[in-house]
Amino acid sequence: MKEKWLLHFHFALSTIQSLAKWLLISILCGILVGLVGSSFYYALEFLTQTRETHPFLIWLLPVGGLCIVFIYQICGFSHPKGTNLVIASINRHKDIPFLMFPLIYIATCITHLLGGSAGREGAALQIGGSIGNAIGKWIRLDEKDRLIVIMCCMSGCFSAVFGTPIAATVFSMEVVSVGLMHYSALVPCTAASLSAALIGKALKTVPASFPVTELGEVHLLFLLSCAILAALSGGMSAIFCLAIHSAEKQSKKYLKNPYLRIAVGGVIVLILTLLVGDFRYNGSGSSIIAESFSSQSDFYVFMLKMLFTIITLGVGYKGGEIVPSFSIGAAFGSALAGLLGLPVPLAAAVGMISVFCGVTNCPITSLLIALEMFGAEGMPYYLVAISISYVISGYCGLYHSQEIVYSKTRPEYIHRRTI
Repeated sequence: MKEKWLLHFHFALSTIQSLAKWLLISILCGILVGLVGSSFYYALEFLTQTRETHPFLIWLLPVGGLCIVFIYQICGFSHPKGTNLVIASINRHKDIPFLMFPLIYIATCITHLLGGSAGREGAALQIGGSIGNAIGKWIRLDEKDRLIVIMCCMSGCFSAVFGTPIAATVFSMEVVSVGLMHYSALVPCTAASLSAALIGKALKTVPASFPVTELGEVHLLFLLSCAILAALSGGMSAIFCLAIHSAEKQSKKYLKNPYLRIAVGGVIVLILTLLVGDFRYNGSGSSIIAESFSSQSDFYVFMLKMLFTIITLGVGYKGGEIVPSFSIGAAFGSALAGLLGLPVPLAAAVGMISVFCGVTNCPITSLLIALEMFGAEGMPYYLVAISISYVISGYCGLYHSQEIVYSKTRPEYIHRRTI
């Protein structure tokens, strides 16, 4: 009996020591990536406003592309893998060069300043991952502990940039292995995410928020309409992922020179912008999201945003895919609101969160983002939508390094990569 109590005592003591260690490390990481993420947020806000004030900058997009390829190549990144490398570092213990941090920071700023269609959250994951890997090496953590630091820095940077600390906590644990979460990182990711969110709040970064209210009691017809919209959005997310991967593959096949490839892509985006005569498809697409919640969107809006994003990311411009996927989903849902008999804000929210779930394969993160961005009133609708989109999207995904550990439709271990 005494041995049993001693065993429990030693276990409790080691747990407390481990908890203290990780709280200290993760809070410091959260503060650091919170400062970096907040600076990234303000840099992109300033550059976006500059581009909107000076529309002629779009003419420099091909030149900006050449600069991106040049800085990556002189730093030894001839074949940059971006977020895929960060995910692979956790799944397969790949090393993340610290240079990824300044490179993705600068390249994303160039893309946003000159009108490429890209987001910022994917870049935030790369920034957080590279900083976390460097911190793990600097304080001489073993390989497994270093992976936890990478995840908590990913959560922290995502939280600082996007302002959804609860979702950010789970996202870095869920995105690497679908169906199997790294709960060992729960405390570090929580501490880092909340610390970074507090830094962002202190520096007055503005979290994304589109409250959906006045829905009343749960309506069966609304649930059915949301299910239909989610199924369509799940299919849309699969098309979006496959199109981005195909654009990247085909552009490399027919335009082998990376300078030529990105310059041609920049010219195409430039021509499309001039033909459309509208700059809202450039950048992250935040204005499209806001418009989709306020009034019913036209059907061509989500199509054009998808086209701009596929070309921009497919030829090598840098940035994230998440906010563009938000804008595509919001515009798609908003466009179908009248046809499905849904309130426009609810349809935009369902479309937005369904496409996000489909492209990331992260249903829990999707539900938490819905809670933080839209409020709790529509949660039954979001839950239905997310569950259906998760299944309909199949095994497609934005990140090839992401592993689907368990089948989406059967209690079966499959361990396969996304397509």
